[in-house]
Amino acid sequence: MSEAIRNRYDFVLVFDVQDGNPNGDPDAGNLPRLDAETGCGLVTDVCLKRKVRNFVEIAKESQPGYEIYVKEKAILNRQHERAYREIGAEDELGTGTETDEKKGKEKRKGGKRVDDARTWMCGNFYDVRTFGAVMSLGVNCGQVRGPVQMTFGRSVDPIVTSEHSITRMAVATEAEAEKQGGDNRTMGRKNTVPYGVYVSHGFVSANLAAQTGFNEDDLSLLWDALKTMFEHDRSAARGLMATRKLVVFKHDSPLGNAPAHQLFDLVKIEKISPSQPARSFRDYEASINRSEVPAGVTLIEMI
Repeated sequence: MSEAIRNRYDFVLVFDVQDGNPNGDPDAGNLPRLDAETGCGLVTDVCLKRKVRNFVEIAKESQPGYEIYVKEKAILNRQHERAYREIGAEDELGTGTETDEKKGKEKRKGGKRVDDARTWMCGNFYDVRTFGAVMSLGVNCGQVRGPVQMTFGRSVDPIVTSEHSITRMAVATEAEAEKQGGDNRTMGRKNTVPYGVYVSHGFVSANLAAQTGFNEDDLSLLWDALKTMFEHDRSAARGLMATRKLVVFKHDSPLGNAPAHQLFDLVKIEKISPSQPARSFRDYEASINRSEVPAGVTLIEMI
């Protein structure tokens, strides 16, 4: 077992997209997410965490301690039931919800060994001990507040959404083919961002890590994921995406030695020619004010 982390960390993640949709909004016809007031593009924290989860699943291949709790088509209560079986408390599951006689209400199953079940979930699932999880629905495994949190990614400049017509040279059914007289063409639409640079901020709490068991090996895996997760997330919709900068601020103490916002202000991403549209990361200049890094904080430029 790796050593528990003893330091607080804050980090800046800079990534870009070219001719792709980094995070579609299902409430807006899957258009790229947008801040309506500023025109800047958005990528949700949920989207970024999904990519971290996918990287860990590929890198660790569901090794013990590195399974992923929130994944496609998962039925979460099955994992809760598994936790009770693994800790030898299968009798806590019962055959249905128990009844609280005093309040006359049904209560969740597994209440007596919930702490043990939560500990098992943290130990077995990387994303639970990293990002936390609400596991109190159905079979109760409690709630975990994760030591690693991330903000939305926000583009440095306003983005422009381009809409493209696309053609598929096939149809789904014979009826469609008959209507088209054998032409078999299907028209569609695709929305992309020609180019955008996004910045997300993140935090790692040593105090919460001690509660979930998040350790130095887990932290190293997180950095690896943030650096290369886009390399394993290719699709026709997302175009060319890459992590361009990962700047980490390591505090000497678990509580931290400087406010996070003060550290984040030291990292600047600015367009070289404001009047010209950007089409690559070379159109931006990334700078870090190392001279103003506070005492007790170490700056680590990973990319």
